[in-house]
Amino acid sequence: MSRTATRAPDLDWTDPDCPVARTLDLVGDRWSLLVIRDAMDGARSFTEFQRRTGIARNILTDRLRKLTAHGLLAQRTAPSGRRQEYVLTSAGRALFPVILTLRQWGERHAFAPGETHSVLVDQHGTPVPEIVPTSADGTLLDTDTTRVQKTR
Repeated sequence: MSRTATRAPDLDWTDPDCPVARTLDLVGDRWSLLVIRDAMDGARSFTEFQRRTGIARNILTDRLRKLTAHGLLAQRTAPSGRRQEYVLTSAGRALFPVILTLRQWGERHAFAPGETHSVLVDQHGTPVPEIVPTSADGTLLDTDTTRVQKTR
């Protein structure tokens, strides 16, 4: 069992046996994913998260508490020593492929052809290539070539 799951024994899981459902219980609302996205893009303070997302203070407070309680963000003293800041934990950083996949889906399906949008680039300024799931032997995977297998 992961560290995150052991930290939330009282959570009412939507579907206790489904990893997708449990993940959505933790980060499946719009604001949580946008906070994670912005943390990946360097946001650290309450004010930065609020400015970037436009989220109401009470909702942001709730999401930051939830993401911290479940081990996706951690609080630490800012380098100035005058305030607390939020940083991604290893569990939070592990959501990068999820955010990237959502971004790439949005680039393909949420914009009209030719409509401008932001682009994720690597450290050299090159657009990040599309994520394509493959099996161990390199075969492309999709809904026709995978299935859920219960572990019990």
